[in-house]
Amino acid sequence: MKFKFILVALFATALVLLAGCRTSPVYNVYDAPVMVTGTKPYTAEDVEKAIVRAGASLGWQVRKVKPGQLIGTLFIRSHMAEVDITYSKDKYNIRYKNSNNLNYDGTKIHSNYNGWIQNFDNAIKRELLSV
Repeated sequence: MKFKFILVALFATALVLLAGCRTSPVYNVYDAPVMVTGTKPYTAEDVEKAIVRAGASLGWQVRKVKPGQLIGTLFIRSHMAEVDITYSKDKYNIRYKNSNNLNYDGTKIHSNYNGWIQNFDNAIKRELLSV
């Protein structure tokens, strides 16, 4: 009876560990269109400001590398995600750059990362509506 209990406990522990380490293909945003909502077309600077504001609202640290390129870094508990963000007045991209403690294996990463990127993308779209 004790052996059965230990076996069930080990199996349950293994399931919990596997569920906590789920990975998915890395989610990137490619050529997301910048939709103009008003009568005045956006400038690249408008898009940059929207990206920086969107990132800040979600805890991302966004720094300018050069015109048209930003680096976004997010620290959550013991995790770090870094993305390369390129943009113009017409479109933007968010691409994986680096990470720590997110089980990145070259093609897959911890599933939470993908949610963070999707949230960032949605926040950018919201900010662009208010430009």
